[in-house]
Amino acid sequence: MVSLEESHSNSNVLASSRTLYNTSSTSSIKIQRSLGRSMRTIRSNLYQTDRSCSFADKSSCVSENLTDSVIDMRLGELASRSNKSAQSPSQDEEYLDLSHAFSDFSACSSDISGELQRLASLPPSEDVAKNESSDPEPEPCLGFLQRENFSTEIIESISPEDLQPTVKMCVDGLQSPSVAVKRSAAAKLRLLAKNRADNRALIGESGAVPALIPLLRCTDPWTQEHAVTALLNLSLHEENKTLITNAGAIKSLVYVLKTGTETSKQNAACALLNLSLIDDNKISIGACGAIPPLVSLLLNGSNRGKKDALTTLYKLCSMKQNKERAVSAGAVKLLVELVAEQGTGLAEKAMVILSSLAAIPEGRTAIVEEGGIPALVEAIEDGSVKGKEFAVLTLLLLCADSVRNRGLLVREGGIPPLVALSQTGTARAKHKAETLLGYLREPRQEASTSSP
Repeated sequence: MVSLEESHSNSNVLASSRTLYNTSSTSSIKIQRSLGRSMRTIRSNLYQTDRSCSFADKSSCVSENLTDSVIDMRLGELASRSNKSAQSPSQDEEYLDLSHAFSDFSACSSDISGELQRLASLPPSEDVAKNESSDPEPEPCLGFLQRENFSTEIIESISPEDLQPTVKMCVDGLQSPSVAVKRSAAAKLRLLAKNRADNRALIGESGAVPALIPLLRCTDPWTQEHAVTALLNLSLHEENKTLITNAGAIKSLVYVLKTGTETSKQNAACALLNLSLIDDNKISIGACGAIPPLVSLLLNGSNRGKKDALTTLYKLCSMKQNKERAVSAGAVKLLVELVAEQGTGLAEKAMVILSSLAAIPEGRTAIVEEGGIPALVEAIEDGSVKGKEFAVLTLLLLCADSVRNRGLLVREGGIPPLVALSQTGTARAKHKAETLLGYLREPRQEASTSSP
């Protein structure tokens, strides 16, 4: 996960030239600027005076309309009149008792994977050369983006009614012919939707969703990243989930999952996770090809990306069709490898998904073939308390109807750790360990009637 400190470090360029704001009190936000005003500010003031130029009529007006001087000053005025705060309801959707392993679910259900990684800076020159022409368009609202902290604090003090003109301006900007204007508009909507539920509702009702979706296939990676993260933040609002799905976003989110930057892939996975809270969407997401790129993110992603992929796979694999897709995509081999990686925070999550895949015959076969039994025995010996619970549950699923798997478990030295677990584990772990030991004590002839 990219920390806020990394993101803030990129914004120090402006800090030396002017004092932008004072946030010592949440009840009064003062905006201080140096005596010298930039030509950009002066042009903005002239623009505010000249009402003959409409946003819809000229693309040049779009760029000026989105400058930091216009929006930041307007937001500052609104914030000085009211100081309201809103908290978005937490998502506590859980799936069986096993889902306690995903207690950090909320961490990948907000704008945190990437944490506004590039909101405070333009892309490096070498990346610009690869992704844009030799003469890249300037960012029309660089100052606004660089003052993310200030803007967040102001935004949280403004009512949705007062924000409507700003949201409308940004939604119109998404349809500008200028990539730079689209990028800035998507970044602003991303910021507006980051923390407040009422802002997410307002933006969804303002028609932003259908305008953001085409940007998911934009060749400019930063525009794509802002768009996917804006949709992630919007998807936290229940009504927006249906809007996003009905607008055809799932295929485009899968496209980002395949082609985006590391941050874009992480946030696409989280957006799909939020959409998968609607059961009907789980099948659609799997059918649109999300499972293979999630497995790829599990293989090649950062630690944060792997956690996002695991959490999304976990939710999708509550459906039998998606279990089969995950097994076919090679998820089992990676999950078994992660079980052995203690201390990364991934082992328990991997075991939860393995226990889910062990519910289908293809999953049980793959787990055994990929060396799952010795890895699970080791987890019972050396894993965490929760890890031991999940490991014995998965072994129980593997051995309940298979004499062969019971024999493999005995040969891997599984009986001593199971006996120890039956005596010292949690109540659930004790019960499952005792049940599994009962299977292992059955005469082979009697057990052979269940499975070869």
